[in-house]
Amino acid sequence: MRFDVLTLFPDSINAIMSDSIIGRARDKGLIEINLIDIRDFTANKHRKVDDYPYGGGSGMVMSAQPIYDAWLSVVNAVGYRPKTIYMSPQGRVFNQQIAKELKEGNHYVLLCGHYEGIDERVLEEIVDEEISIGDYVLTGGELPAMVLIDCVSRLVPGVLSSEESFMEESHYNGLLEYPHYTRPYEFNGKVVPEILMSGHHANIKKWRHEQSLKRTFQKRPDLLDI
Repeated sequence: MRFDVLTLFPDSINAIMSDSIIGRARDKGLIEINLIDIRDFTANKHRKVDDYPYGGGSGMVMSAQPIYDAWLSVVNAVGYRPKTIYMSPQGRVFNQQIAKELKEGNHYVLLCGHYEGIDERVLEEIVDEEISIGDYVLTGGELPAMVLIDCVSRLVPGVLSSEESFMEESHYNGLLEYPHYTRPYEFNGKVVPEILMSGHHANIKKWRHEQSLKRTFQKRPDLLDI
């Protein structure tokens, strides 16, 4: 799985995407994250990537040329056009089902915007899909890009220790995950449910499924077809 991220702040992404599970997956070659600094493709000595909007208004707009040339550098390097996703609050709202869809691909270009937006002409030229991580606005697309990379990468074979690690998690099968417990057996007067101490795997599996249903009904009834 390969991600090429077009961004103004590559260091901020690399700092987070080099640690923990994702960092180990990169070290093993299971996923590849390439960070392309849009400023490296500016046509001016000041590395300026934005300008005032036509028609007036507050803020600045990211210019088309450096974004297009940054994107073209990826296309020319691989010899084909990867699916390009613009991280935008106007896009399809990201969820686990979309993550499973994206897991079926193997190469994505993620475009991170900033300021008041991006020149519409380059979006029309290179973007295949817009994806949002929620109905709110952030200062840039780097956090949404990292959310998408993290979520999709966890589904890539070998990234987690076993397939069960993600198949039983919240939202993967439409339900919220059951509660977890670890040592000590007693904490602040509360003990681990006896069923988990029984060693009876069939009963434990049944209990966990019942707990998933109960939690989903209590916390996210909208997920249930009732």
